This record gives sequence, C-alpha cells and structure tokens, in this order.
Amino acid sequence: MIPWLPPEPVFPPLESALSEPDGPSGLLAAGGDLSPERLLAAYAQGIFPWFSRGDPILWWSPDPRMVLLPDEIIIRSSLAKVLRNRPYEIRIDTAFADVMAGCAAPRNDGQSGTWIVPEIQAAYQRLHELGYAHSIETWMDGQLAGGLYGVALGRAFFGESMFSRHKDASKIALAHLCVLLQQKGFGIIDCQMETSHLASLGARPIPRSEFAARLAVLVPQAGEIGPWSAATVSGHFRKEA
Repeated sequence: MIPWLPPEPVFPPLESALSEPDGPSGLLAAGGDLSPERLLAAYAQGIFPWFSRGDPILWWSPDPRMVLLPDEIIIRSSLAKVLRNRPYEIRIDTAFADVMAGCAAPRNDGQSGTWIVPEIQAAYQRLHELGYAHSIETWMDGQLAGGLYGVALGRAFFGESMFSRHKDASKIALAHLCVLLQQKGFGIIDCQMETSHLASLGARPIPRSEFAARLAVLVPQAGEIGPWSAATVSGHFRKEA
C-alpha cells in the first residue's frame, strides 16, 4: 500500500519507496497538496511530484537518481559550434509560464509533458513568483525557441523539464544553466530519471543514498532567492571523447 500523506508537509522515509517488482520504481506516497511549503519540503529531501491528469498527486524518489554536476556537462563539437555561431539570446525568468507550456505541449516524437497538468503549472508558477523556480530560455529571432525550468534550493538545482522548437535550443539553455550554476556555486543538477539523452550530456546515475547525502550538504547553504539574470557561456566543459 502506498501511504496517503497527512495535512502537514511531511513524507515517509525515502527507503520505503516502492521498487520493482512490487510497483513503479521510486513511488513513495500519494495525496497531499502542491502548496509551496510541501513542494519545498519535498525537494529538500529529493522527492518530487509526478502524476497524470485525473490521478491523485503522486510523490517519487527513484533509486538510482540521475544527476548532472554543473562542471561535467559534455559539449560535443556540433553543440560547441552552435554555441559559438548560431544567433540566439539567453533570457532567464522572463517567460516562465511560456516555458512550462512549451514543456507540456506535444513534441515531434509524439510524447508530451502529460504530468505538467494545470495544477502543476499553477503550483510552479507560484514557486516562481516566490523566487524558487526559474526558467532558462533560448530566444531566436525574437521568439521563444526552447528552454527548461526547475527549482533552486540552497546550492542544488532540481531540473523539471525542457523543450525545443528549434534544433539544439534546449541544449543551449542547459549549457548556459551549467555556467550560471558554476558561477553561483551550485553543486548538483537533479535530472530525476535516467535517459540516454541526459547521459550523452554528461549526466550519470548515483545511489539515492548518495543523492540524499549531497542534498543534506547543499540545500542548507544560503542561496539567492528571487529572479536570476542571464550568464555568458565561458566555462570549462568536458569535450566529446
């Protein structure tokens, strides 16, 4: 049985999350709400909401956890050329709702961010207004071409979703995010679930216990709360082997 959350923003121990073959890997609890207090409490422990329209709120803590260290992003030669030569502009926190809508929209591969339901969009818009959720946006010819959004707590960034309307637009945003996080002293980007796409960019899985231990150090560190400003890509990146 999956525990149902009480009114208070508390969660079961991470070790109680379901793992195969008992159920969906990492499912921890159900119910509760999407208030800022509960969401921030969840992220501080490495827990995030993920559910489809019509389902109860479901809370997850997968093991292993996919993470990207900001100074370990891999910039392949094709992306490096794009970063140098393609005309684009990076804006941050200027179109948060539009980025969420882009992430929720159907994609060319037929998939969509079906978990980015209206309740999720409203909840993260509130976190954005409070200064915890941020959007990194790639603009081309005056139009939003792609980007990503996530939550910042202390010196940890929890990536939620990304989208592209033009080739490489989300990768451009991620490259700038990594530089910005290096400048701000962040130690980790949570990528949640393991995918080959994220692995190709330098992300790797780590045990949930290690992830929780890193958060215990990074989240309590004082961080900037409020709108962020754009950064220039000028960091050190791992090159394609």
